Amino acid sequence: MSKISNSPIGVFDSGVGGLSVLRALRTELPQERFVYVADSGHAPYGERDDDYLIERSHRIARWFKERHQIKALVVACNTATAAAIHVLREAHPNLFIIGIEPALKPAVAHSKTKVVGVMATRSTLSSEKFKRLLTSLQDQANFVLQPCSDLVPAIEAFDAIKIDAACIEYTRAMGTFGLQHGEMDTLVLGCTHYPFAEHSLRLGTGNAVTFMEGGAPVARQTRRLLEAANKLGNKQLAEQASLDLFSTGDPAALAAAAHRWLGINVSSRVLTV
Repeated sequence: MSKISNSPIGVFDSGVGGLSVLRALRTELPQERFVYVADSGHAPYGERDDDYLIERSHRIARWFKERHQIKALVVACNTATAAAIHVLREAHPNLFIIGIEPALKPAVAHSKTKVVGVMATRSTLSSEKFKRLLTSLQDQANFVLQPCSDLVPAIEAFDAIKIDAACIEYTRAMGTFGLQHGEMDTLVLGCTHYPFAEHSLRLGTGNAVTFMEGGAPVARQTRRLLEAANKLGNKQLAEQASLDLFSTGDPAALAAAAHRWLGINVSSRVLTV
């Protein structure tokens, strides 16, 4: 087993939302070490332009490589993936870089009514990457797109009242959810924060609607790439698998989110980058 196999996997998001992807990664790859960065000091990404997102992504990727010698980088943010993943791959050709995108393809395959709702940030919905994906599927389903400006800040702040209010507002604006002809039977959660608002979203969609998120496919793809390159972590060291948390904002908020949503007690450190 080469030394690189026990190097960590870097994961970053604009804030705590990428913890939903980290949760899937830790389930799929329990023997791996992870370093997670919440770029909360520069959030929300969903309201930033591409140049800003590219600059932040470059800074964080360089920090991961220089400080932690990561063997793979997971961009656990739909907005950052859409804006920056192509330039990250050009800048780091020898690093596995895995991005996330709204789960439109699985949603189309699953939907019986062929009416699919998509909730995402404005930046994601307006990105060229998303537009290409949508165009490729346009003749296979009707898509109802909903930009959600207020949901991420509410989730970051653990503000249950604002989360409920935003979810009800956005789902009502989208139209009718259900299993009948013309109703949305599938909802794509196009931001990694949104799975943490599932209970609140159900207030607007009901329990019959299927939610689609991207964490599990990202985790499976990460495993496939590392396995093919013989860079999976040593299974015999699984009990030593570690998680390091860093935040460019409030580290206590990240630690609290990890405890709340991942059920783990890990302290978080401040990152200046």
